[in-house]
Amino acid sequence: MASKSLLIYHAALMLLLINWMMGMHCNELSVDPPEDLAILDPGHLGRLEITWSPPASLINRSECPKLYQLEYFDTYKNSWTAIRTVWRTYTAQFDLMKDVRVRAYTLLNGPCTNGTLIKSTSYTELVQKPPSTGLVGTAVEDFVCVFHNMEYMKCNWGISQKMPADSQQTLYFWHKKLEQTEECPKYSISNGVRSGCDFTGTPLPDFTDINLCVNGSSPEGPLKPTYFSLQIQNHVKPETTEKLHLQTGPNTQMEINWEYSVGKIPGTCLEWEVEHNQEGPDGKMLLQQILTKQTNLTLPSVHNNERNCFRVRSRLHKYCAKRSFWSDWSPQTCHPEEKQTPAEPGWDMVPVYVYTAVAIITILVLSLCVWAVLKVRRSRQVKKLDSLTTLFARNSALSVAET
Repeated sequence: MASKSLLIYHAALMLLLINWMMGMHCNELSVDPPEDLAILDPGHLGRLEITWSPPASLINRSECPKLYQLEYFDTYKNSWTAIRTVWRTYTAQFDLMKDVRVRAYTLLNGPCTNGTLIKSTSYTELVQKPPSTGLVGTAVEDFVCVFHNMEYMKCNWGISQKMPADSQQTLYFWHKKLEQTEECPKYSISNGVRSGCDFTGTPLPDFTDINLCVNGSSPEGPLKPTYFSLQIQNHVKPETTEKLHLQTGPNTQMEINWEYSVGKIPGTCLEWEVEHNQEGPDGKMLLQQILTKQTNLTLPSVHNNERNCFRVRSRLHKYCAKRSFWSDWSPQTCHPEEKQTPAEPGWDMVPVYVYTAVAIITILVLSLCVWAVLKVRRSRQVKKLDSLTTLFARNSALSVAET
């Protein structure tokens, strides 16, 4: 029994010794960072491919699986993003107008590390500067894209004051469903210059990065390119609500309801802002704004002698999109309705038969005038003819008498 306990004791010591030696070996094991870090641009307007190679010191170490940690600076979020992968390539979205910064670590795990994940203490880093092409100050301004009612998208931009005359701007776009970039299907023209792109009839995927670039040429050289990346579900602008219905309910309550355009926007994705203007007894207007996800609203204690006016607008709420555009305000509807004072009839409101009567009288008067003038002329001609006849007769009588 004593010999068996002694044997177990020696075995435990041996295991502890082995673990200690392996731990020392792991602590002495160093891992080098990846090599040949490169950034490749396939021409997808900011969608870049990052590649690297394993460190030379680990090429022949096949007994331990290698893992890589890639970190890149996301200029859209202004923070670093990290991913771990067994592959030696990764694709990410970048803003080509800013520095592209990436760095990579090597991670080792398996029998050679006793199951402990070891990360390289150093990393390989690469910084790629934006291209310095294009005339300074010629980039487009105030670029904005709106996905109208989830049916069609339009993008517009402003023209830089430094853009040379006779310049020509061009928009290109790309997303994952396209093999290569395509040009704007239909440009918007303002004062003879391209100022926007109409994507009506061009299908665009949602929840997918759509990359856009506006560049161009001029007699003085190429214009400064500008890059954008967006997802269309975050640029939706709902249609305007056309009509509000108001009615007073029991206990002087005001009931408001409205309808929205049935399109591609799910009704459950819309939130509404109701603007309520109330005229108090002193004539001052009190403004109240109410947010709701319903298409109706009930307000308590509205006095009939007070004028209440309402209008609404809508947008996608945060559970359907990260951001959205407000729709335009609906026409204002008031209770009680404003009485319209009938305008005094002007010349444009005179009935047609009055114009007709005036025309007939005018024609008759003109006809009488013409008839009178003709009659006077005819009477004068008759008198003149009579005078000539009398004179001729007298002359004839004198001639006979002289004979």
